[in-house]
Amino acid sequence: MGTEFKVETFSLGPIQTNCYLITVTEGEQERGIIVDPGMNPKRLLDRIANTNIEAILLTHAHFDHMGGVDEVRKAAGCPVYIHDLEADWLTDPRKNGSMRWQDVTPPLSTDPAEFALDEGQTLAMIGHKFQVMHTPGHSPGSVSFLCGNHLFSGDVLFKLSVGRTDLPGGREADLYDSIRTKLYKLNPEVIVYPGHGGRTTIGFEKANNPYTG
Repeated sequence: MGTEFKVETFSLGPIQTNCYLITVTEGEQERGIIVDPGMNPKRLLDRIANTNIEAILLTHAHFDHMGGVDEVRKAAGCPVYIHDLEADWLTDPRKNGSMRWQDVTPPLSTDPAEFALDEGQTLAMIGHKFQVMHTPGHSPGSVSFLCGNHLFSGDVLFKLSVGRTDLPGGREADLYDSIRTKLYKLNPEVIVYPGHGGRTTIGFEKANNPYTG
């Protein structure tokens, strides 16, 4: 494992979506990756002006999680990663949900992602290894990223809640299966960084989450 990383949270867009900036500093050079650059990412762009961003990782392709992709990708000159099951959601406002909530957002589309994610894949970035866990249910291509004791869970698991399953492609049975057979098998001390709301831990959710007992 490389130099310890720092995690910063940016609450972006009208639905207050958590975007995470994960950085390491080596000498005078700061390197980073971004998880879920949501809408209206100006604060994020200002922050990363002098950071070498290696990648944008998407937990899934709902509009509130990918709305800032093209602005950030252009500014940082980095590739985008997403699960193949939602590769075409980036380019299709009907699939990413932006067509459905036109009172919240105009229809959104981005250029395609450069790389595909899959279950069990390991990404070596910023001197660390991020394990890709396919955790469907909220959406078919939802993934979570595990690095040591840090889990970036997107809209699968929240503090005392779980992701909704009533959107196109959502499936309640898959969501609970993802949480109980994958996430809850992790070390109880693992810190969970969800797509909305505050941080929690695997152990706290196993003991207290009213939806997964």
